[in-house]
Parts: sequence; structure tokens; C-alpha cells
Amino acid sequence: MRTSISDKTRLRALIDAEARRAGFEAVAVTRPDAIPRAPARLAEFVADGFHGSMDWIAETIERRAEPSTLWPEVRSIIVLAMNYGPDRDPREILQKRDRGAISVYAQNRDYHDVMKGRLKEIAGKIVARAGGDVKVFVDTAPVMEKPLAEAAGLGWQGKHTNLVSREHGSWLFLGTIFTTAELEPDAPEVDHCGSCRACLDVCPTDAFPAPYRLDARRCISYLTIENMGPIPREFREKIGNRIYGCDDCLAACPWNKFASIASEAKLAARNDLREPSLSELLLLDDAAFRSFFSGSPIKRIGRDRFVRNVLVAAGNSDDTSLTPVVRGLLDDGSPLVRGAAVWALSRLMASSDFAKLAASAMKTESDAAVRDEWLSTLPDAEGS
Repeated sequence: MRTSISDKTRLRALIDAEARRAGFEAVAVTRPDAIPRAPARLAEFVADGFHGSMDWIAETIERRAEPSTLWPEVRSIIVLAMNYGPDRDPREILQKRDRGAISVYAQNRDYHDVMKGRLKEIAGKIVARAGGDVKVFVDTAPVMEKPLAEAAGLGWQGKHTNLVSREHGSWLFLGTIFTTAELEPDAPEVDHCGSCRACLDVCPTDAFPAPYRLDARRCISYLTIENMGPIPREFREKIGNRIYGCDDCLAACPWNKFASIASEAKLAARNDLREPSLSELLLLDDAAFRSFFSGSPIKRIGRDRFVRNVLVAAGNSDDTSLTPVVRGLLDDGSPLVRGAAVWALSRLMASSDFAKLAASAMKTESDAAVRDEWLSTLPDAEGS
């Protein structure tokens, strides 16, 4: 769809105005062919197995790497960013071991829901003004938002692989509007990381084999969210009290000093998710979990995976008052929960008491993975 220079200018002014009205802090435009290096980088990521069990990445690799493959009619891509900057350093809670640390982005409503409706409103205004067609994406389709945002000039992909902005630090949600309208692209941003390694050195699990490369299999966000099985033993202590995601690499970025705090009405944290009590979270059954996390992205992982995470945090808490509620989860219907409870109890109970409990529990436990947890955590086992 051909657009005159004057029409392009007016349409861009409309897009900028509507984006501000909808609460987006930044908006920029790029071309669908503006990320030529992305296909090779993505292919290397998958070839090295860094995507872990996220099979959908490998299955959609061609469409992810080339926007025009996803939608051949696209002529311009509008990238919009919404600030979710916290009002304090999210790492402070890591010292409060009786509390659960939830990633900043998940402490309020699901950002997909917040952003998608607003993007659709802007897209509708674009069609009303310029005609043609549009498609809206918010991390729910094979779109590589971060390389597109860099190409559009909103920021650059830092050494932690996340987008970094000179105005907003590392705290930006991204969404895209694909359009058949031809718009003038913005200039791409350049890398401003320099020699800084703050985000790499702070990672508790050494998830960065090299700058700009992430091995998701070692990332706490992956382990507590995408990973469906038990948390691998080598990472459990390192996870600490992080029960959903991890903000360490984001929070360590020096560019955050320029970031503003998210609007209270938009994406500020729910008070009950800032420092939730491990003892209360351990009591959640499926119905209570769904109710408590209604509207939250946490709801998507389900109660069993979430309680698994909380049990790992309990095992790292040194809080023996949690022992009775953890012990009660040995009878949980989920083997995933029972196995995590075994590990937590091995850390909270005296060795002799734990050995007696193991001898009793092994008589009735039929799940092989849970039995293996018991065997691996007994005092005479190699490691725990």
C-alpha cells in the first residue's frame, strides 16, 4: 500500500499521539527486513539446545526469524514499549528468606492483557486513517520483538539479551503492530553496554555462557516458569527464595538509573505479591491458587509447578516453622509437589528425624521420581 510523504507524516503523528494516550512510553517504526542477523543467531541458539524444552521456538524458527514469512503483506512494523519499572530494587527481598520473590513483571495483571487491548485500539485508528490491514502481537506469536525494537531505535539488546533503553533501563514490555501501510523507519539504536559485565556477573546460575548469549536451561526464569519437571538439584540452592522468575540481570543494569517508576494505575505491583509469605503460599490448593492469581501471568504455570517453586524456597529458608506445612505436602496428589517437599524437608529437619520419616514414607510412595528424591536426600546419599 503506497503512501505519500505527507500522508506518512500525518499517519505517524497519529500513531505517536495514540500511543501516548494509551500509556506507551515509546513508539518507533522499522521495516520487516531490518533484522538480517536474527535468523543466524536464533538458529545458533536452537542448535546449541539453549531453548531447553521450549520446543515451540524450534518449531517456528523460520517464521520467527523473518517477519515477512509470518505475514507476507507487512510493509512496516510499529514497535511500542510500556514501562514497568519497579519502585525499589527487586533484589532486596532476596534477604527475606521467609518471603517469596516474584519477578517484577508478574506482580500485577498479565501484561499481555494490559497491552493487547490498547494495541488493538491504536491499530484500529491506523486502519481508519490509512486503510489497509494490521496485525497485533504481544509475545503470543513467533515475533522477535527485541531485535525489532533495536532496529526501530527503542533500545539495544544488552549482554543479558534483554532490551536496554537509555531512557527506561531494562524495564520495558514490548508489543508490535504489523501494518500494510508504508511508514518511514526510525534509525536503529547502537549498543551502549561497553565493557560492563554487571548483568552477567550477577547471575546466580551462570546462565550466560558468553555476552549476548543465554542458556535458558540454566536461567531461573526458565527453571521456575517453563520447566515442567523437578527443579534440577544443581540449581536449587542457587534459586534461593525466587518462586517465579528472576530479575537479577535486569536489576543490575546501570542504565536503570534513568528509568522511571511504572504508573500506579497501569502496572504497579499488587501489594500482596510484593513479599508473599511462603507459609501461606504452601497452603494453596488448586482452587485457592486460581483465585489468588486471577488475572496474573503466574496462573498459567498451574498450582503444582508454583508450589514446587515455593517448596524449593522453603528448603532454602532455614525456617523450621515451615516444617509442618511442608510435611503435609508429602501426601499431595502431585508427584511434582511431593518430590519438592522431600527436598525441602531434608533441609529443614534434623538428619536423624528425616531418615526416620524417609523409612516410613518409602513404604507407601509408588512414584519413581519421588522415591528417587527420598534416596538422594538421605544423609548417606551422595549430595543433596
